[in-house]
Amino acid sequence: MTQHTPILIVGAGQAGAMAAAALRGLGYGGRIIMAGGERHAPYERPPLSKSVLADVGQDGKLGVHPASFYADQDIDLRLGTCVTALDAARHVAHLADGSAIGYDTCLLATGGNARVLTALPPGTPYVHYLRSLDDAARLRDAMQRAGELVVIGGGFLGLETASTAAGMGLKVTLIESAERLLGRALPPELGTWLVNRVRAQGVTLHLGCGITDCRTSSDGVHLRLAHGAVLRAALVVVAIGLTPEVALATSAGLALHPQNGGIRVDELCRTSAPGLHAAGDCCSQYQPLFGTEMRLESWQSANEQARIAAASMLGVEAEPAALPWFWTDQFGCNIQMLGGVHADLRYAWRGCAAHDDATPKFMLLGTFQGQLRHAIAVNAGGDLRQLRAVVGQDVSAYLARLCDEALPLRQIVRERQAQADRAITI
Repeated sequence: MTQHTPILIVGAGQAGAMAAAALRGLGYGGRIIMAGGERHAPYERPPLSKSVLADVGQDGKLGVHPASFYADQDIDLRLGTCVTALDAARHVAHLADGSAIGYDTCLLATGGNARVLTALPPGTPYVHYLRSLDDAARLRDAMQRAGELVVIGGGFLGLETASTAAGMGLKVTLIESAERLLGRALPPELGTWLVNRVRAQGVTLHLGCGITDCRTSSDGVHLRLAHGAVLRAALVVVAIGLTPEVALATSAGLALHPQNGGIRVDELCRTSAPGLHAAGDCCSQYQPLFGTEMRLESWQSANEQARIAAASMLGVEAEPAALPWFWTDQFGCNIQMLGGVHADLRYAWRGCAAHDDATPKFMLLGTFQGQLRHAIAVNAGGDLRQLRAVVGQDVSAYLARLCDEALPLRQIVRERQAQADRAITI
């Protein structure tokens, strides 16, 4: 790798910013160019549906790094700069203004775009999508002037937005075409608990109910649901998922996953073309814990892939990726998940709580053939951290004790680890 031809990072989001920091942290002293289409320096996206919607003062507190970081680290951050095509064979990126950047190696950290409901495309009056800081600012302004909100989509983003709106005093209705909330992320028993909690917080839920017709008029959006109900909304948020941004990957001829559409990368975040890596929401990678290739749309996954990609670009060995971890804040609950849900898991409760408790606190432990594969903590993040050491291990002999909330998890985990150490010694 030469010192004159730069490393190019396409995408100025979480993964791109963390990769640039990792490159400097690993001692790379050459040129780094980071090109991003937004006008904002890299910022954290998780707060967009929560604190940012409720408080304009949060806008300036979202930076992935301090404002001076890029200048201090001699990183050429080019905002409002769109890369329109990649010539993978010649290692050249073409920009929207007609210029080009030759690179030594390149990281695609292009993220994704909000999935669009065809009948309500972006720009439709009274309709909002939430992906960027500018999106959040427009939605916040509309929410401060509205008395009610309809959210289409019962995933994490939709639920967080509904929770924030309800906390601001809006009358909230949420429409989800699936029969339960977060069906791909939570076991049925926790999904049922969440449905009851959302309703207890005053949100009207329409589950298992698609939209058969919609139209806009001078007074808002009119939605006809599959069961016949008609809703009128002066403010609508569409939160039906994310599609990976792979236009550049397609132009470069990179392999994409046929189902999830992400850029296929190996365990070192290398794409199918030499000199091109990818990280973050745009890429698809084999996940040993799940036994399949998938896109993990999470803050932690972006950070881990950025770290590994940076090391790979420099030919440096990196620690393997950490266990998948995800969190969400909604309806008075901090919900953290370690590992991942699977159809064959059996769940046991540690503690229990009524859905209308002010601050419920409990955990669910998912096992398969005795191995702990998935742990979910509701307002119990400290307890979840204790379990990291035993995820993937056989806990069958300890499961009853792990579920006894009168016993400290740290003690039980230490006992399990001590037993494992003795078995290795013998």
